[in-house]
Amino acid sequence: MSGFELDVFDRALAGEKCWVRDADGVRHRLPMARWLGLSGTDRRADLALTSRCDGPTVDLGCGPGRLVAALLQRGVLALGVDISPTAVAITRFRGAPALRRDLFDPLPGTGRWAYALLADGNIGIGGDPARILTRTASLLMPGGVAVVEFGRPGTGSATRQLRVESRTHVGRWFPWATVSIDHAADLARGTGFRVVDTAEVGGRHIAWLRSGRASRAAVRSRPVRSGASEVA
Repeated sequence: MSGFELDVFDRALAGEKCWVRDADGVRHRLPMARWLGLSGTDRRADLALTSRCDGPTVDLGCGPGRLVAALLQRGVLALGVDISPTAVAITRFRGAPALRRDLFDPLPGTGRWAYALLADGNIGIGGDPARILTRTASLLMPGGVAVVEFGRPGTGSATRQLRVESRTHVGRWFPWATVSIDHAADLARGTGFRVVDTAEVGGRHIAWLRSGRASRAAVRSRPVRSGASEVA
């Protein structure tokens, strides 16, 4: 990693103890263990996030690349995207492909991805969930599926200013949104998606959102049975 000027988030990925603080002064430890998928509970949630992905998948905000690596181990074509150089380096060290880019930069496969992952609350990137989902829709093929991790029920939706801190460094403030699973359907409708399934695994809440760009032929070929999930 020589030659990189690590910001505080990169320091956390490199193993330094770091926290996230909101504008009210409330501070929490960054959930590095969860991002690395270290516990059995987190591994079960990660399996839920990836198990239905059976076609080309892009992980938006891939972090250290655990989901991309898991997909590749199953033989699923996958790509991680993250703005952090350390996250991209760790993902590549796992043997998984990753690009260091902003999610709104040009990305390969635009309009041809079957699945897009927004795990670990990445629906909140930039403080604008609708903008993130609209961008996600543009990356997916007609009828593609966004697999999105939301907040727990009853927590509402909010945008806050956060910053990442270590014992010796303080990052800049940035906007971040949180969205309760209760609000998934409304957000989906406003961005060209519809919710086809939800699940709670180990206290984490996941929704599968199908793009409304599906062709009529595709819709006819996938009838929805009452009480059944639409995502295989």
